[in-house]
Amino acid sequence: MKITALRLFNVKRFANRGVAIEGIGNGVNVLCAVNEFGKSTSFEALHALFFQPHSGTPGDVQRLRPYSGGSPLVEADIATDAGRFRLTKQYYGGRSARVTDLATGRLVAQADEAENFIAGLIRGGTAGPAGLLWVRQGLTGIEKRSKSEEDSEKQVRASLLESVQGEVEAVTGGRRMAEIMAATQDALAELVTATGRPKTGGRYAAAIDVRDRLLAQEERLVGDVRTLREALDRRATAVKRLAELDNAEDRQARARAVESAQAAFDAAKAQGEALRTAEAEGKLARERRDAAERELSAYRTALDQVEQKQAALQAAEQRREAAVGKRHATGAGVEQAHAEVAAAEAAEQEARQLLARLDAALRAREAQARHAALSERLAGAEAARQALEAAEARLATEAIAPGAVEELQALEIDIATLRAVEEAARPSVAIAYAPGAASPILMESAPLREGEERGYEGQAELVIPGIGTLTLRSNRPAQDNSRLEKAVAKRRTLLAAIGVEDLAAARARQIRAQQIDAERRELHGRLALLAPEGLAKLRAEVAAHGARGTEDIELTDDPAQAQAEAHASLAAAEARRTGARQALRAAEPARARADEAFVEAETALAALKAERTQIEAILGPEEARGARLQELSERFEQRDRHGASAQALVQRLRATVIDLESAEAALRRARSVADATDKEAATLREAIAGLNAEISTRSDEAVEEMWGEAKEALAAASARVEGFAAEIRVLQRLASALEAARAQARDLYLKPVMAELTPLLGLLFDDASITFDDKTLLPQTLRRNGHEEDVERLSGGMREQLSVLTRLAFARLLARDGRPAPVILDDALVYSDDDRIERMFDALHRQSRDQQIIVFSCRQRAFQKLGGNVLTMTDWQP
Repeated sequence: MKITALRLFNVKRFANRGVAIEGIGNGVNVLCAVNEFGKSTSFEALHALFFQPHSGTPGDVQRLRPYSGGSPLVEADIATDAGRFRLTKQYYGGRSARVTDLATGRLVAQADEAENFIAGLIRGGTAGPAGLLWVRQGLTGIEKRSKSEEDSEKQVRASLLESVQGEVEAVTGGRRMAEIMAATQDALAELVTATGRPKTGGRYAAAIDVRDRLLAQEERLVGDVRTLREALDRRATAVKRLAELDNAEDRQARARAVESAQAAFDAAKAQGEALRTAEAEGKLARERRDAAERELSAYRTALDQVEQKQAALQAAEQRREAAVGKRHATGAGVEQAHAEVAAAEAAEQEARQLLARLDAALRAREAQARHAALSERLAGAEAARQALEAAEARLATEAIAPGAVEELQALEIDIATLRAVEEAARPSVAIAYAPGAASPILMESAPLREGEERGYEGQAELVIPGIGTLTLRSNRPAQDNSRLEKAVAKRRTLLAAIGVEDLAAARARQIRAQQIDAERRELHGRLALLAPEGLAKLRAEVAAHGARGTEDIELTDDPAQAQAEAHASLAAAEARRTGARQALRAAEPARARADEAFVEAETALAALKAERTQIEAILGPEEARGARLQELSERFEQRDRHGASAQALVQRLRATVIDLESAEAALRRARSVADATDKEAATLREAIAGLNAEISTRSDEAVEEMWGEAKEALAAASARVEGFAAEIRVLQRLASALEAARAQARDLYLKPVMAELTPLLGLLFDDASITFDDKTLLPQTLRRNGHEEDVERLSGGMREQLSVLTRLAFARLLARDGRPAPVILDDALVYSDDDRIERMFDALHRQSRDQQIIVFSCRQRAFQKLGGNVLTMTDWQP
């Protein structure tokens, strides 16, 4: 297939415009023009014609549509072995696809049949061989892309190599190799995913599910069997233990042990109670003996102290009488000092009151003056407030909404303009009378004066005296006065809203409102000056100063002299008060010391009297003191003997007492043994009943038979899974072996493309060779000057040169396979230097002997040296 012409209409920048590229021939064809000329647009339109169906609107088709919309149209003339045809596609509105025979003009196919015809030309769409040969601007085909794109292009390259090479060997490298590998991969895909996991819904996954289900069932049945066997074992153990616990001799022995321990505990308890009673009696005897001893000792001590206390009491009474006399003397001095202080403070208070009355009278006079001034300010502020309220009321009636007058003025200008335009468009008539004309011409019953230009609407009648009536008709269509009518209605509505008759009245009202607003601002400033904190605050100050009354003291002509005399009297009174207080402070310490001495004497005397009273209470009457002493001595001796006998009894009981805690522990142990045995027997009976029920249930379910069946089914399912796993391993091993065999045969497999690429590389380098990646079938390394370099590490220019050369090689293979396709390059050599680009031009001409190559470029100077068939873009109308 070769392209001979390309035409497009309403595509991208060519909105509602058509362009054509005619005369595309064999060999190298070059369209070189400046940027924004339409080269890439032509490439995209041609690409859409061959690879995008007319019935859809994917992203590539949407990008063809201009911003203004419309339906893009693309048309191309081609030449094939079957003849010359014209391919036409239109997208969006009126979408269609047609194939026309250029020799006869016959419509060969349309719609879906036309799409099938085009698909037959390119064989596989963008994923077909032709899709590899069309290089978009900015792409090389070697850069990183999505995995789906790389896999798709790899399959195309592999199919092409297999088709060209044929059966290279029996298996490796040819179509049979591809078929075997495809069959292997299909067989693997039925069982596992690409990552080796079981495929959902596949036979392998189903077998694993069955095995896992049977495994879970077998584990559950194993648990049931284990539970049954454990229940049988536990029941046998429980029956044996219950028989041991129910032995009659053991039960009687446990009962006798409890009775013996109870008797020992009761005896120990009785002995303990007797010991506690004896200890309590001994303690009471000791306390009574100690009390008798203390009483005897106290009586003897009181007898020794009675004479000493009497002498101390007489000395204390003498000290008290001396302290009382001194206290009376100091008290009289303090009272006299207090009286002098009181008199001085009274004089001082009188002087202060006089001075305070003078100060109050002066403040009252100042307050009267301040009240008068504030009252005058309040009157002025009230007047300003009333004027301000009146101004605001007038402003409310005269105010106009902001922008209303300007809007009205704009409407007046718009109406005047529209009427002037309308008047200018109306036909008119004017006359120049000849000298000596008798009568003027009448127009609409009014004389038409010399030089007057008068317009008319529709038609007008001119009455010419002595001649007749001349009718003038404009014969023009009725004018659209809607804009003028809307403007007039809007002006009428605006005037009604403002409340005036015309623009002048609105302007006058606006000026009045501005004057009133200025007056209002002036009144507002005056009110703020008179009452900065507000009228309420000013009224409160006036009321506060008016509430202050005048003092009842009449001021003399010289208030300052009266204040000086009052201050002098106050100073003298303060000096007198200070002297009196100093005298009082000097007298008070002596009185305080006298009081302290009196208190100490009274305290000592009272203490001695209390001690004497206590001693007399202890001793009793003097005549009976000897008998009392004898009685206390005999009581002490008697209680001492009784305490000794009680202590001896306690010692004897302690020597023979039984350990109560040990007896109690033995009793608890004997009872716990009997209770534990009874409790264990009851528990065993309940457990045996539950185990009997469980064993009966399990036996009815036949779990052991079910377990045997589950084991057999699980073994079969596991064998089936292992069979699938073995099959997967065999298929994976086969795929690896086939891939290894293909890799070993890579040189022979890639021989056709290397045969085409080697002479092309010779145009660029001396002694250079390319190795291809056997996985992607793309250039992997470049060997030159004895060094290997990864393609990814090469410069941008080198990579694009290898990309173009590789595509030229594949294009030659397509041609040899009977599927020639044009190579189309859209600015594909943008990074090449001047020397390399000329060598690339040589490579393009070398491959174009039986190959069509179409080049789009904006590098006019560089591609001038390419030569070939120069293409031009002309206007075209479909």
